[in-house]
Amino acid sequence: MNKEMAETLVRTGPGTAMGNLLRRYWVPILLSNEITEPDGPQVRVQILGEKLLAFRDTDGEVGLIDEFCSHRGASLFFGRNEEHGIRCSYHGLKFARDGACVDVPSAPQACKLMGIKAYPCIERAGVAWAYMGPNGKEPAPPEVEWCGLPASHVFVSKRLQESNYLQAMEGGIDTSHVSYVHRFEVDEDPMHQGTKANDYIKADGNVIFEIEKTDFGLTLYGRRNGDPDSYYWRVTQWLFPWFTLIPPFGHHALGGHVWVPIDDHNCWAWSINFHPHKPLSEDERRNMELGKGIHCEYEPGTFRPRANKDNDYLIDRRAQKEKRAYSGVFGFSIQDASLQESMGLIQDHENEKLLPTDRAIVMARRMLYEAATAMEAGTEPPALDADKQRVRAAGMLLGRELNPQEWAKMRLADGLNQPVFSI
Repeated sequence: MNKEMAETLVRTGPGTAMGNLLRRYWVPILLSNEITEPDGPQVRVQILGEKLLAFRDTDGEVGLIDEFCSHRGASLFFGRNEEHGIRCSYHGLKFARDGACVDVPSAPQACKLMGIKAYPCIERAGVAWAYMGPNGKEPAPPEVEWCGLPASHVFVSKRLQESNYLQAMEGGIDTSHVSYVHRFEVDEDPMHQGTKANDYIKADGNVIFEIEKTDFGLTLYGRRNGDPDSYYWRVTQWLFPWFTLIPPFGHHALGGHVWVPIDDHNCWAWSINFHPHKPLSEDERRNMELGKGIHCEYEPGTFRPRANKDNDYLIDRRAQKEKRAYSGVFGFSIQDASLQESMGLIQDHENEKLLPTDRAIVMARRMLYEAATAMEAGTEPPALDADKQRVRAAGMLLGRELNPQEWAKMRLADGLNQPVFSI
């Protein structure tokens, strides 16, 4: 990847080509339970390089506004959330959820000049989402399957990842690494254990990919040897610009991620588990809350993982030698994060040497880059139709003579009206 393309992909602040593109989609901002109380405490939020403030107003609606007062730049984090707005504690200016200034005690006539930036918000699956793009261009609300399920069916967490969003998301696109960094933990983790998929993943690390470009992004067909007369296929979905859906494991809950830039050096890794047709069990939810599966344990009072770069991710060399943890790091999300953060805050893309298993990553990069540069020339972004997001990942055994794309046309094209395909 040349320097110009790399710079375009990793820079997401205001006014950048990639930042402008990502702002055309609904952005996960924070968990709804971070701001549970109407007129309760406001929360600092940084997304796409912008310092913002989230709060729930008197009517219980989510607001997302500029953190700083338009008068003298004081942080509204120290303001008062009261009576349908945030009042600055410095000189009493008050701002409504839409950013309008509704009170300037010392000069009421100045209200119309003192408004601040604000973004419309919605709530889906216990997550507050914002649209940060130009007015009148809002797409329909997200329709990824887990967004429309009852709360009992879904568990959502987020964690801070201290790297650029692109190298984090590429780990979600890349299904080949499962045969290596996760190969020992899949047998012990309660969200993965006891499935035939584990046997195939560990037995064959030489994944052969077939990639299909779709209206919503990419479908990745990863082929491993199955039984003597079959292949094991893992079908991963990448939904433009930042959703991934993980091929399922047996009867366990389905999973997915969203990869959202905080700034160019950090991102939010959102992790989701769900059952399409039934509630999560008490054991499943408890294990997710304990950080099992794709979730993690936190440093108290934060969303930063307990295992992080400051403690070398609690690496255990004995466990590595005894083949209990492939890299010596425990936890699926931290195994990935430790390696992705080890690349640096922004990976040196110019010096990487890619392999055939990286085809999907190359295609995703190209799609993002082309969309960002085309938008600068006036072309509308791709994948704005939320109905196209109603797809599902899969894991299946197929006879060696069968074409997985033909199988998918019958089984995954209208995926949410089909059974879950998993082994």
